[in-house]
Amino acid sequence: MTSRERLITVLDGNIPDHVPVMPDLSNMVPAKMTGKPFWDIYLYQDPPLWKAYMDCVKYFGFDTMVGIAGSGFDDITPENTDIKTAIVFKDEVKLITQKYEEANGKRRWFDRVDVYYADNPPSMWIDPHAIRIPKEPDKHEPVGEIRQWPEGEEMLKLMKTEVGDYGLVGSGCGSSLYVGSEKDIYAYFDDPQPFYDKRDRQLAVMEKRFAKYLALECKPDYIILGASGTLIHQTPQMVRELALPGIKKFSALAKQNGIYSHIHSCGPEKELVKMCAEETDLTCIDPLEIPPMGDCDLAELKKLYGHKLVLKGNLHTTTVMLHGSVADVVEASKKAINDAADGGRFILATGDQCGRDTPFENIFAMIETAKTYGKY
Repeated sequence: MTSRERLITVLDGNIPDHVPVMPDLSNMVPAKMTGKPFWDIYLYQDPPLWKAYMDCVKYFGFDTMVGIAGSGFDDITPENTDIKTAIVFKDEVKLITQKYEEANGKRRWFDRVDVYYADNPPSMWIDPHAIRIPKEPDKHEPVGEIRQWPEGEEMLKLMKTEVGDYGLVGSGCGSSLYVGSEKDIYAYFDDPQPFYDKRDRQLAVMEKRFAKYLALECKPDYIILGASGTLIHQTPQMVRELALPGIKKFSALAKQNGIYSHIHSCGPEKELVKMCAEETDLTCIDPLEIPPMGDCDLAELKKLYGHKLVLKGNLHTTTVMLHGSVADVVEASKKAINDAADGGRFILATGDQCGRDTPFENIFAMIETAKTYGKY
């Protein structure tokens, strides 16, 4: 089987040639493998992260479900072309950018900055005072040329060509995160109505977006419904009120139209798995992290919900993948396969993203274990 055939088989609830394997190498490892400063990837799009990721997939030879932004399918007002971006600080470790606009001969600087690192993913929308730089820079320089890539259907076609038989390509259709900070928690309990209004606005936008997906000749293989950290700042009741309506609507529409649906939500996830299995038509959920990062027990989830959901997880990304030996990785991979592979509907993956310095031999060991020990 090709990776694409293997994943389709599993997502359809059938038995593939072996357990699909998908270590989460979505950011740091591929960026490091380019040999470039990380700001080349995240700021200058040279190469863009998706291209670095696909080069990584092909190097290691694992199955993939890769997503693109769905925003390119929305009818949106073009960004104010008067807004510009400048570099306000740069050394060998990081560069910092800040947006500004000019009107009536005056320059107004935005009150947040983006920090791009040489060897780590960026930190976005940061208060300048928090990193000890002035809100209005003393000096700045142009960002320079940023490579432009297509959006919407053109990008979907490009990605499908790039991915080919290595896997599936998805596109976003909603989020499971509405309360995402301590500030949001206070605001929600003071007055939840703005959060309900935001939910309803997003549902309306996503309905139009999904209709555009269905009208495409080249449709996404799956839709992306989740968000990182769904149950970090939100209680299960918040998720039920704010996120569940969208998950129910679009997972049902996807199923009716032969499209898979997928949620990624790192952190605590057990209650979200329960909701999705019992109340939605969701196809697949990950990363099912174990304590202390999460609260999931793979064997328990398989027993309770493995007949309904494709479970994707959950090797520990630091203890096992980053700091463990090859033997540790093989043992953890075998345990996950034993816990969840019986009967299908399982993809061996990591519990969220692998760290930048994850040993390549550990990644290869995980992949090889799925191909050999993961035989049905």
